[in-house]
Amino acid sequence: MEHRAPLRRISKFLRWISEATSRASAAVAVALVLLVFLLILGIEGFPTTWLTTFGAVADVVTLIMLFVIQHTQSRHQLVLQLKLDELIRATPQADDRAVKLEVAPDDELIEREREQLAHHESLREPEIDNESGYRDQS
Repeated sequence: MEHRAPLRRISKFLRWISEATSRASAAVAVALVLLVFLLILGIEGFPTTWLTTFGAVADVVTLIMLFVIQHTQSRHQLVLQLKLDELIRATPQADDRAVKLEVAPDDELIEREREQLAHHESLREPEIDNESGYRDQS
């Protein structure tokens, strides 16, 4: 259990970064920093070392944000999946095979999709009156 503590701290820190960077104030702060940097860069005559450093820093920040976003999306997807699974389990008419369908093999997913499409198509077809042979228009 002790090896999980650092992972929990990292996860908590990544969630904090995600929440902090998703605010409008974060976008404004970044825009202001970039504007100030461009002004200073222009005044200094666009030194190559500064441009190289800025490019490297931008690449590092982009890579970190990629992992932050991926972590956050995976967490949200897991939470949503757990909630949907709970709804399936709580509904007596629901197909219990749908729980944990996200880990099913592709063949099973294709078959389930075909079954579902066939079921919905059958619900859309109006019933035919056996005596007259006409479709019910009601």
